[in-house]
Amino acid sequence: MTAPSAEAEQCIYIVDDDEALRDSLVWLLEASGHRVRAWESAESFLRDCLPAMTGCLVLDVRMPGMSGLELFEELKRRHFTLPVIFITGHGDVPMAVSAVKKGAVDFIEKPFSERDMLNLIAECLAAEQQNRDKRQLEAETARRLTHLTQREREVLDLIIAGKLNKQIADVLGISIKTVEVHRARVMEKMEANSLAELVQNVLAAPGGGGR
Repeated sequence: MTAPSAEAEQCIYIVDDDEALRDSLVWLLEASGHRVRAWESAESFLRDCLPAMTGCLVLDVRMPGMSGLELFEELKRRHFTLPVIFITGHGDVPMAVSAVKKGAVDFIEKPFSERDMLNLIAECLAAEQQNRDKRQLEAETARRLTHLTQREREVLDLIIAGKLNKQIADVLGISIKTVEVHRARVMEKMEANSLAELVQNVLAAPGGGGR
């Protein structure tokens, strides 16, 4: 089964109080074919940010008012899932390292090369797309599980437990032929092309690893 691809187009969100740096980043990223939005403060970004945002966040560590680190902590409290890249001056490297330990993707030190920034953003966008597809697949698998009958779910749980058809038949008190029918229906409803795919997807889904 092919993992669902995200429909939302990724965007790079920049939060930096330095207008010259902000404008140069917007120009660089747009010239490279990216969608870009920019804010001059953490507070203004917070007013506009939405859980459905996709892409990555480029965030200055030190800003007037709410700092980049404070914004990062607030976004974590809101379960904001975008990968975060910090822009840091030399003196702020220890703070940026601390942020990475708390879940930021990486930091880049000023002055940085255009190539380094573009490479880092490309890595973040690829990882964010992969993680979003993974979450969508997990949600879809969980939805498919709700369409199984009670008996199909019992068969599935025993498949996940590594039981063979004969063992499943013995446990449930049904014929091997009936197990085979239920197993085929489970594969069809779960849209799995192989037993390995079935097990992998179900175990990854919320509440999927047996009841």
